[in-house]
Amino acid sequence: AKKVTKEKKHQGGAGATDEVPTAQPGKKMAAPKKSRGDSAASDAPGPGESVAASDLPAAKPSASLEGSLTVLAKLKEMEFYSRANLEQLAALGLTVEDELKQKELVAPLGDVLSAQNAFQTKLTALLEAYKAECDRMQGAPRSL
Repeated sequence: AKKVTKEKKHQGGAGATDEVPTAQPGKKMAAPKKSRGDSAASDAPGPGESVAASDLPAAKPSASLEGSLTVLAKLKEMEFYSRANLEQLAALGLTVEDELKQKELVAPLGDVLSAQNAFQTKLTALLEAYKAECDRMQGAPRSL
């Protein structure tokens, strides 16, 4: 019951519906689901309308772009957990040094904190570069 209550609270309460997806850190947003009647009505051109050939490929991203967006989402998730690890290591360092008075373990814990900080810095730089590349791929004209 606690887990269900927590999930509902996280998702925006009991008023949340399947039609309005909620954002989650590190996750891609799901496209709204269409019923069969909606997709047939919206995809078919109306009387007097024509579908240009260039409109069809633009509707679906390329396999390369989809794969890149998946990698980007995983990198964002890794960055989120890396930041959480930094915070936990800093808290543990304070506990070991101040509360437990284990001075001999402060330096090795500091080394781990430094390594995690270096990892976080490099991961953030990679994430920014990869996001820029994904943005470039989305904005680039698609060739047939």
